[in-house]
Amino acid sequence: MKTSSLLCLLCIFLWTSAQSQSSGLRWIELQPDGITAVEGNLTEWAVMADLSWAWNSSVACFPGTQAAKFTGAHVLYAIDLPSNTELEIDLIPADKTANFSLYAYEVGVIADNNTVPHLSQCIRCEADYKWDYKVKGKTQDHTRHVRDILALANPYQVVIGVVGADGLKEGAYRLEVKKK
Repeated sequence: MKTSSLLCLLCIFLWTSAQSQSSGLRWIELQPDGITAVEGNLTEWAVMADLSWAWNSSVACFPGTQAAKFTGAHVLYAIDLPSNTELEIDLIPADKTANFSLYAYEVGVIADNNTVPHLSQCIRCEADYKWDYKVKGKTQDHTRHVRDILALANPYQVVIGVVGADGLKEGAYRLEVKKK
């Protein structure tokens, strides 16, 4: 009896470990107040060969014309977003000359079939990347920002993608998530 219980627990542990590894997500627990910060490096993950999910009309994260800004390594993070909560997400590369991009999307529950590159639809997706041209009245530096990630009546889960632009596959960064 004890052996079968232990075997069952071992199987559950191995299955959940495989699930978390297959999705490649690093879970972040939001701090109740203030900023939740994590340090990372693009070498911790790999290039995503198919980006067509991003310009799918049910996702609309960034246009296909900007695909080069997302051709480097992708490092994915996940957060539980409680109802009545808004997030501000900032990406700060350690090297100010490194070209990074950032995206974040909301789903009801994260599963392998709705984690990029298999994302067919989401509730909201926002992205920030280096501009091709100057924008009147605005300036851009090496940092990237995503705003308007929010949950009103229902809680959601959020996936954040830190990406190297133009094939960038290495580079340290700091990811800051502020709960409003």
